[in-house]
Amino acid sequence: MRADWDGQSRSRHCEPVRKSVGHGAFERAGPTESQEALAPVNESGYIIARLRFSIVLAPEAVEDLRSLQATLRAAVRQALEKHLRHAPEKLSKSRIKRLRGLSRPQYRLRVGEIRVFYDVTGDTVEVLAIIAKSEAETWLARFGNPE
Repeated sequence: MRADWDGQSRSRHCEPVRKSVGHGAFERAGPTESQEALAPVNESGYIIARLRFSIVLAPEAVEDLRSLQATLRAAVRQALEKHLRHAPEKLSKSRIKRLRGLSRPQYRLRVGEIRVFYDVTGDTVEVLAIIAKSEAETWLARFGNPE
């Protein structure tokens, strides 16, 4: 096992294997140390470039986060890091949705029964609110800006 760029362990079998010339033996083909320092390695073993977005919590979002139970708070923090740090605009069927008809907030992230509303500008993700699913419609009606 080796530690990946973010400190998580990754098994060696995810790196590509290259056949060495002449002997028929196999050796591991991986990035050099300098390449590894520059870019993270994904599950396929290929080096990819990722733009890191900075995540900024609005004061209301900080209050919302503090009011959650510890287990929910940890799940939300993990989801923010996993989904918003590198690809906040990557839409999915249920996790991230672009909100139609609103100029602010632009996106919604689903974390279990919690909804995170956020905007993306340049390389910054601004988290506007972290609220329960039952309060999401009311919050959008009150604070959402129509286009």
